[in-house]
Amino acid sequence: MSDLVIVEKRDSIALLTLNRPEKLNALNYATNDRLLALLDEIEADTATRAVVLTGTGDRAFSAGGDIHEFNESVKQGVDIATRDFCRRGQTMTARLESFPKPIIAAVNGIAFGGGCEITEAVHLAVASEKAVFAKPEINIGIPPTFGGTQRLPRLAGRKRALELLLTGDTFSAERAYELGLVNKVVAHDELLPAAFELGERILRHSSLAAARIITAVTRGINTTMDEGLRIEREQFARMAGTQDAQEGLDAWIARRMPNYSGV
Repeated sequence: MSDLVIVEKRDSIALLTLNRPEKLNALNYATNDRLLALLDEIEADTATRAVVLTGTGDRAFSAGGDIHEFNESVKQGVDIATRDFCRRGQTMTARLESFPKPIIAAVNGIAFGGGCEITEAVHLAVASEKAVFAKPEINIGIPPTFGGTQRLPRLAGRKRALELLLTGDTFSAERAYELGLVNKVVAHDELLPAAFELGERILRHSSLAAARIITAVTRGINTTMDEGLRIEREQFARMAGTQDAQEGLDAWIARRMPNYSGV
């Protein structure tokens, strides 16, 4: 099971690689569970400050949920399929979305179904020019189940999202950039360097402040403006008394680089 997601530490950034290349890195139940367990470990590891998530090989980031496994759950009844497939997938993407350390998807190939939903959920994404996206669930007679009916319209707008959800058509990395699913598109051999470079740009700053920003955006984006501003005030209040906040202010006034302690 440990081989389903390969873990590699590169200084302060953890590289997680979905590792089922023979299945186009499809997300079976064990892969979802392993990914969640690794995120728990990374959250507790103060030396790891960001995550890059990618897929093994040049063909696929992830082709989505494991349909053969899902089909067996469906045969056991709606309640079991909802629990084992839908709830498990939604838990995984919600964890990615609300994770307190920045997660950057490095989309190296096919990102269909659940692979696309991971891209929607993570904080930032860089796509290879070879990446291909799709919301193909309608082809097997179901709606997306890992959050795709909710996150995609919020990213791309209702009509553009519905076109993709209702047709199941594939779309390019450039189209994903236009829709707001990815932050940039790069040459295939520049993908991981670009993802790590983005991570390093974030790690110049306070990890505590980054966590407060992620929380404010994640919790506030689906609320009213008044509620969102209240959440923003709460996150500021949690940050204002920290050593990092004082160090940032002192460094700015002294015109020097800050030295953040993370407390």
